Amino acid sequence: MSKLFYIAAIALILTGCGQSEEKKITSEANQTEEKKPNILLLVGDDIAFGDLGAFGSEIPTPNMDRLADAGVRFSNFHASPVCSVTRAMLMTGCNNIEVGLGSFDYSFYPPTRGVSGYEGYLTDNTVTIAQLLEDAGYETYKSGKWHLGGEAAGGVGPLSWGFTKEFGILSGGSNHWNDLAMTPDFSDPNGLNVKRKEHFTLNGEHFDRPEGVYSGELYTEHMLNFIKEGHAENKPWFAYMAFTTAHFPIQAPADMIEKHYQKYLVLGYAGLKKSRYESLKSKGLITETAIEPEFNEITHKWESLSEEEQKIQAKVMATYAAMIEDQDNRTGEILDYLKESGQLDNTLVIYVTDNGPEGFEATHPRTGNPEMAKWIETQFDQSFEAIGTANSEHTIGVSWANAATGGLQWWKWFIGEGGIRVPMMIVPPGAFSENYDRSGQISNAVMSVKDLPMTILDYAGVSHPGTTYKDRKVVKPSGVTARPFLEGKSDMVRSVDQWYAFELFGNGYLMKGDYKLMKVREGMFGDGKWHLYNVVADPSEMKPLEEDMPGMFEEMKKLYAGYAKENNIMEVDAEWNPFKAASE
Repeated sequence: MSKLFYIAAIALILTGCGQSEEKKITSEANQTEEKKPNILLLVGDDIAFGDLGAFGSEIPTPNMDRLADAGVRFSNFHASPVCSVTRAMLMTGCNNIEVGLGSFDYSFYPPTRGVSGYEGYLTDNTVTIAQLLEDAGYETYKSGKWHLGGEAAGGVGPLSWGFTKEFGILSGGSNHWNDLAMTPDFSDPNGLNVKRKEHFTLNGEHFDRPEGVYSGELYTEHMLNFIKEGHAENKPWFAYMAFTTAHFPIQAPADMIEKHYQKYLVLGYAGLKKSRYESLKSKGLITETAIEPEFNEITHKWESLSEEEQKIQAKVMATYAAMIEDQDNRTGEILDYLKESGQLDNTLVIYVTDNGPEGFEATHPRTGNPEMAKWIETQFDQSFEAIGTANSEHTIGVSWANAATGGLQWWKWFIGEGGIRVPMMIVPPGAFSENYDRSGQISNAVMSVKDLPMTILDYAGVSHPGTTYKDRKVVKPSGVTARPFLEGKSDMVRSVDQWYAFELFGNGYLMKGDYKLMKVREGMFGDGKWHLYNVVADPSEMKPLEEDMPGMFEEMKKLYAGYAKENNIMEVDAEWNPFKAASE
């Protein structure tokens, strides 16, 4: 063979090797490109719209801020005013009453008991996103709070709804330091004289909860274990991280409480509400022209408290702040692990809270529950020194709840913006490292909690089956996907015509574009009449528009009437008190 032949042959071999290597690289890139994204759904508990640093809070939340900087903050997002009702919509994309949560398990209106749609737990006429994701090859994990059925609540737990691994509680909450329940057993004649235990499970089996380990640490540890196992198996995963912070009882590590105490002693109720209102405006989370809310008649005035009462109240709020700070730290632990393990860039991250802050106050003459107050008085230490410990049982109460919402009105249990407008952020896959066009944006696009599961399914490439799932009839979801908005293909999530309605405790609202039609019963401090607000221009709901916009007012009332008729929504007595109903 000639020298020229050898040269040509070598060149050919080298070229072939290069092509082979190129093909290998291209193939790996395609595999990466085609790999389904992981999904991290972080849910805070009883947290106000203004409670996070990225949403104007004085509470430092650097890890939540990481989400805000990488993704999009939504300033016109609405959940329900109570925990399990939100979670039902979050898991299904359906209206709450369509899937059994037309009533709240802690507060049934007596005539609704046994009525379809008012079961108080997730019913079997639906399919959850966990089931659909599991069918699509995802590992599905839940850690923390379930509150959609199980044990005495009726229904079944997360393993029956598509989760492959789970840890936590089936109920709405528990002590943050041990396995004690947060409420007494009102059905037990001796229930007010004892502390009952909450049932913890690990993959459906009883779990002996260790004492002295804070809830945030416990739930995060188990979730990280699940995620690590999924990563080792090289499977995509859906992680539902359902924190119980900052749900009552208000408890947190002492060193963290101390950091926050002095500022709330100085601010008081009115000072905090004012500072949050101004901060929300300055950050663009509410409009610059938003009207400052008026004083709420059922809240307390700081100056009416004794010096000792002020100290107790400041420490309660400091403990609440510490709970939020701990949740931020735990979020950071998960994000850091995902980054270190190379998974963060291929993960869709969503943070949301289930409702506004808990204003229930057992001793309050108008929103209290005497039975609950008696149990707290006899079973717990409510002194200044005990606040934050396992032997304390505080809520932040009506006044701090009102203050925490800043430029909004009302709080958990209520359909005013303070009860249902909550912080929500979405970080699409790749946004942490790529030049994502919407990074750091604040959007007032109208969104419902029902839209999050549809967004998750869209990113996972999973279609909802509609009205039939595995040979059984299910409710077709009414949520819409936010993916076109997140990818810059649309400037809205819901069009004006994609209105949605909601009802609970006899109070109802309908959102259509920026406008909100709402009615609140007299028993929950309303006037029982319909009112119309532009909640973007007027988030504090101080300027009713029904006289200025009679055409829209009548149109929206007609839409709500159709919604109520279609879902067989029951009328509720005007004076019924849901706060006292928990012990009835």
